[in-house]
Amino acid sequence: MTNAQSDQSQVRQKDRPWLIRTYAGHSTAAKSNALYRANLAKGQTGLSVAFDLPTQTGYDSDHVLSRGEVGKVGVPVCHLGDMRTLFDEIPLEQMNTSMTINATAPWLLSLYIAVAEEQGADISKLQGTVQNDLIKEYLSRGTYICPPQPSLKMIGDVAEYCYKHVPKWNPMNVCSYHLQEAGATPEQELAFALATAQAVLDELRPRVSAEDFPRVVQRISFFVNAGIRFVTEMCKMRAFVDLWDEICQERYGVEDPKARRFRYGVQVNSLGLTEQQPENNVYRILIEMLAVTLSKKARARAVQLPAWNEALGLPRPWDQQWSMRMQQILAYETDLLEYGDLFDGNPAVDAKVEALKEGARAELKTLESMGGAVASIEYMKSRLVDSNAERINKIESNETVVVGVNKWTEGEPSPLQTEDGGIMVVDPAVEQEQIARLNSWRSTRDAKAVAEALADLREAARTGANIVPPSVKAAKAGVTTGEWAEEMRKVHGTYRGPTGVSASQSNMTEGLDDLREAVNAVSDQLGRRLKFVVGKPGLDGHSNGAEQIAYRARDCGMDITYDGIRLTPQELADSAEKDGAHVIGLSILSGSHLPLVKDTLAQLEDAGLGHVPVVVGGIIPDDDAVKLREMGVSRVYTPKNFELNAIMHDIVNLAKPDQDR
Repeated sequence: MTNAQSDQSQVRQKDRPWLIRTYAGHSTAAKSNALYRANLAKGQTGLSVAFDLPTQTGYDSDHVLSRGEVGKVGVPVCHLGDMRTLFDEIPLEQMNTSMTINATAPWLLSLYIAVAEEQGADISKLQGTVQNDLIKEYLSRGTYICPPQPSLKMIGDVAEYCYKHVPKWNPMNVCSYHLQEAGATPEQELAFALATAQAVLDELRPRVSAEDFPRVVQRISFFVNAGIRFVTEMCKMRAFVDLWDEICQERYGVEDPKARRFRYGVQVNSLGLTEQQPENNVYRILIEMLAVTLSKKARARAVQLPAWNEALGLPRPWDQQWSMRMQQILAYETDLLEYGDLFDGNPAVDAKVEALKEGARAELKTLESMGGAVASIEYMKSRLVDSNAERINKIESNETVVVGVNKWTEGEPSPLQTEDGGIMVVDPAVEQEQIARLNSWRSTRDAKAVAEALADLREAARTGANIVPPSVKAAKAGVTTGEWAEEMRKVHGTYRGPTGVSASQSNMTEGLDDLREAVNAVSDQLGRRLKFVVGKPGLDGHSNGAEQIAYRARDCGMDITYDGIRLTPQELADSAEKDGAHVIGLSILSGSHLPLVKDTLAQLEDAGLGHVPVVVGGIIPDDDAVKLREMGVSRVYTPKNFELNAIMHDIVNLAKPDQDR
């Protein structure tokens, strides 16, 4: 064969590109639908739906906890009408749809099935994924509803239903992505994700026949993170492949190599995106994408990339398009897909992969000795808080270099940041418009059919029957997201996850001696230990920042109160009053800072605490920071304020008696 013939043969055998997605959804179902259709026209090959926080946590748009959160970080879907609008003119039988939904996954999948049936689709042909990973919600994102055990049972319900009725659907996407966002080391990310998968398969094994079990195993997929240390991240993915094959074969006796294949989608790291010099994020995103595409053995089946400006706020359609073009150039312009694995036999890669596998196996053994993933949630949470603290310490001490943040911080202003701030802002009127549509929906549905559907739901939850069939019936009857979730709460109760702060042990001493002395001095002036109350109002469950602030404040000698996520402004004011707060810190990363801070300040004023200094942290545009200060907020912190000791000094100064500030 000539060289030319050989080259032609290679081209003919070129691998298919991965699914190209952008994680999208905002404001309303109609606007999100327009965005999806526009992205598909631009060459996107799959959908990845972002839902707003009320939808993720099982509240309707008019619930008190939904205030300020509707349409902010995703699309609100309260009922079948919203889901119809979301996928209008998008043939679901031909689409591959990923839905980032967890606690309400049985419900959103039921709505999706109901819409597909309305379109005339054969549901056995539907392809896509619901994330449906509750364990990582307890550890990192906080959109859980029920306690772990009934949540695990509902994950099993979805998987069992899909295996019987929607066989091409991935019923559970083990999500290690947010573990890395919460500070996980590669070994922890491997172990905690694999332990979650084991918990789910252990739940499913008694539900299906032995001969069908490999089919169930084959539908379990993963959703991972790829950070900036792309060689380590690529080796991590190869370790995932090997460890999953090992677990499927040795623990579950799955002999078919196809059923043991590690299938994953990826969004590359958002934790490392910087507010400072945000144009640098384009390079970070590209390099991180290489970790999950270069190695054929461990190549992602679907890739979605963040936009360069996600550390500033909600990306615009153009920003998302730019990230999509990055994927298309790699997939279609380069020759990457014409070759086998580029790293097979590389001794450095092999050694790193083996080291990661060894570390992950040791962590898995620890989790197994504690009773598995569900029994180890508090342990895993404390490990993540510790690891994240160590990561931040290294950035603060310049041991880890972050370009534009702690090194080479001077530079030209970015022309990408336009006068509008270079981000998209959700119109505050969206919330009231959504509530009006919700009320209209309730008023026109068949009340008797709704009541019967809710009764069937409640009975299924109470008796342990599979929750999906009555959920599909409820979807068709017009039940709302909040009503569905409320039935689950009534039967199973609600849950408040561990914060990981009190159980964690800090190794940091650098720079704390002066702070501890300052805290002691102010405490003497106040007549008791400086009390710092840290809270997260609203539904934002991304608690990493609040945890690290509370963690550092505790190390400085402050008396802290941090009760975790999902508190109303009233509950935060009550806590501040009960505990005698000297300073109050609010953490809000969902973009809902203006209404939530306004409500919290009003509650504090009503409680006679208007004099207590309030500081706010989050992804807050400059214009909003000005508005917060005009409301009476003492300090505003954004991701660029990475030096936690500087924040601690501010808190100490704010706590001083008025005459000493």
